[in-house]
Amino acid sequence: MMATATSNQPAGKIATHDEWIAARKTLLAKEKEFSRLRDELSRTRREMPWEKVEKRYVFDGPKGKETLADLFDGRSQLIVYHFMFGPGWKEGCPSCSYLADGFDGTTVHLAARDTTFLVVSRATLPEIQAFQKRMGWRFKWVSSSGSDFNFDFQVSMSKDEAGKGKVYYNYEMTDFPSEERPGASVFFKRDGEVFHTYSAYARGLDILLPTYNFLDLTPKGRDEQGLAHPMAWVRHHDRYISGNVVDPKQLYQQPAKVS
Repeated sequence: MMATATSNQPAGKIATHDEWIAARKTLLAKEKEFSRLRDELSRTRREMPWEKVEKRYVFDGPKGKETLADLFDGRSQLIVYHFMFGPGWKEGCPSCSYLADGFDGTTVHLAARDTTFLVVSRATLPEIQAFQKRMGWRFKWVSSSGSDFNFDFQVSMSKDEAGKGKVYYNYEMTDFPSEERPGASVFFKRDGEVFHTYSAYARGLDILLPTYNFLDLTPKGRDEQGLAHPMAWVRHHDRYISGNVVDPKQLYQQPAKVS
């Protein structure tokens, strides 16, 4: 089997059991403080003001046309993942697919907490369904093709941005190499009205990546030093080779358009 490419060989300081326990307790104190800070951040997020969604967005879904209000599916909360998949693309973004591999196990639990989860892309519904079938995913995925939804939520390049050096993303003007961008948005429905309560982009999506969170527990961590970009090793799950090990020769190429 081919060995995994690595740029990080941890030194691994060797300690006695008592020394290890002492070091672990020191780290545990920091981890507990991080948990408290995260709880405080989540509380502050819940206190964010809401903005009413005035525009009527219509999506193409498996059962036909649906408005944003329809997508709640009888629940009061809606989480949308903005998947990078534009019209005419042969396949969806590998990095977004990396996140999407964890979605199916989550949707049923969210539904039990009055929350609907689904995915939105600007690709046409037939393009979405073909790729979803290939990946074996079951979560709901709708097309925003023909609407302003992606543009209004910073996840697709607008006509005004085309040809310019920087785009508006993550609440600032920045460089982004693709016409589509990743993100997550949260909505609440009350008395028939829809409100936008939160959106996250870029590293704000890290928390949604279960594989990264597992890797962060290991000595090598994410092990991405020296790569063309942090997710250069990521593949669609049907494209890993040699027993699910990435070919090292592919890791140091220039990033693809949809990376």
